[in-house]
Amino acid sequence: MTSKTILITGCSSGIGWETAKHLAQRGHTVYATARRTSAIAELTRHGCRILALDVTDEASCQAAVAAIEEPIDVLINNAGVNLLGAIESVDLDNVRDVFETNVFGAVGLIQLVAPQMRERGDGRIVTVGSMNGRFTFPGMGHYCATKHALEAIHDALRHELRPFGVDVSLIQPGFVKTPFGKTAAKRFSQSEDGPYARFNEQVAHTAATYQDGPNGLLAATPESVAATIAKAVERRRRPRARYRVAPSAGIMLTTRKLLPNGAFEAFVRTQMPSPEG
Repeated sequence: MTSKTILITGCSSGIGWETAKHLAQRGHTVYATARRTSAIAELTRHGCRILALDVTDEASCQAAVAAIEEPIDVLINNAGVNLLGAIESVDLDNVRDVFETNVFGAVGLIQLVAPQMRERGDGRIVTVGSMNGRFTFPGMGHYCATKHALEAIHDALRHELRPFGVDVSLIQPGFVKTPFGKTAAKRFSQSEDGPYARFNEQVAHTAATYQDGPNGLLAATPESVAATIAKAVERRRRPRARYRVAPSAGIMLTTRKLLPNGAFEAFVRTQMPSPEG
C-alpha cells in the first residue's frame, strides 16, 4: 500500500476524529482539520498533522490547502452539521448555515483541490454523505436536502473527473454511535408556540435518543465508518461510487428501493413523530 497525503475536514469528534486516527495509523500522511486546532490537538499523538480549517470561510479553506506543501492525494469531506425542525418553522438563516457547511463547504474544497489532482492525473475525493441522501426523515428535511444535494453533485463529479484519473466516492452511513444527534438537539430552539411546537420537540428527542432504543442495535461505530472510508482511499483499482455503512443503511435503503412511495411514507410515519393537525 502506497502512503497518501490526505486532507480531512471536520475532525473534532466522531467520524472525522476516528478517520484521521485510523488513516494515520495505517501509514498515511494525514492533515486533520477543524475550526479550532485546540479541539484536535490530541490527534498529533496518533501521528496526524493538524490545521485550522473552517469550511464556511473561503480564506480559511485556501490557507489550509496552501499550507500543505506536498500534493494532496485524497480529500475527505466530512464536516457536517444537522438541523432539526419542520420545514415551515426553521429560520432561513439557519437553513443557509447548514447548506454552507454541508454542501458549499464541500464543493469549495473540491474546487480548490481537484485542479491539482486533475493536472497530475491522479487523486481521490471521498465525501461523507448519509443514507438520508436517498430518503427523508420528517423534521430533518433541510439536513436531508443537503445530503440529497451531495448525491447529485458527486454523480456529476464522478463523470466529470473520471477522464482525468480522479476517483470520486460517497459514503452512506446509517445510524452512527456519535454525539451528532444529541448535538443537533442541543442546538435546537423552539422560537414560538406554533402548530409544530410539539412535533419539533419530539423530533429533537428522537435525534437525541435514537441510540438508546432498538435503532441503536442497527447503528455503526465511528470506527466502522473510518474503516469503510479507508477502503475507498486505499482500493488499488477504481473505488466504488457508494459505500454503505451500518445495518440501518442497508435496511432503510433497500426498503426505500422496494416499496412504492405511498407505502414507504406510511412506513416512515410509524418510525417518526407527526404534527398534530
